[in-house]
Amino acid sequence: MALAGIALGSNLGDKLAYLRDATRRLQRLAVAGGEFRCSLVYRSEPKHCQSDSPDFFNAVVELEYDGSAFDLLKATRRIEESMGRLRGAERNAPRTIDLDLLYVGEEQCATDELELPHPRINERRFVLQPLVDIRPHMVLPGEMVTVAEQLAILPHDEPPLEALEQGLA
Repeated sequence: MALAGIALGSNLGDKLAYLRDATRRLQRLAVAGGEFRCSLVYRSEPKHCQSDSPDFFNAVVELEYDGSAFDLLKATRRIEESMGRLRGAERNAPRTIDLDLLYVGEEQCATDELELPHPRINERRFVLQPLVDIRPHMVLPGEMVTVAEQLAILPHDEPPLEALEQGLA
């Protein structure tokens, strides 16, 4: 068994409802009675998206998982598809739900299908901030500093994230 971190994002429709639904579905993947943590929900401006893309709602969940990272990836893709996520040729298109595996225990891998830990965690405030909510002292595999320290050294040229009053509970 391993703790797995998953970033959630939505920028179409009822974004908070999509995040809550995805969280419930992810909770069903967790080991019965095992750990399950949810961050606050944050609003963030779209990055590297088409110019008229709506703002995102983002969160991170961590769950205890008993299976391979590839099994978890397949399960998250099934959740995305069942919630209306369309994967097309256009990269970073608006989407109902986006589930990205951030880490699965201490596993490190780099394949065409999956990279662990996620290769751009350290560049993304919309991932680091919610991750710091639930695991500030975590040191990701292959890193030397905590996620809280990584968040603190991000460039400050982007607007801060807005924490929403409503969470995923």
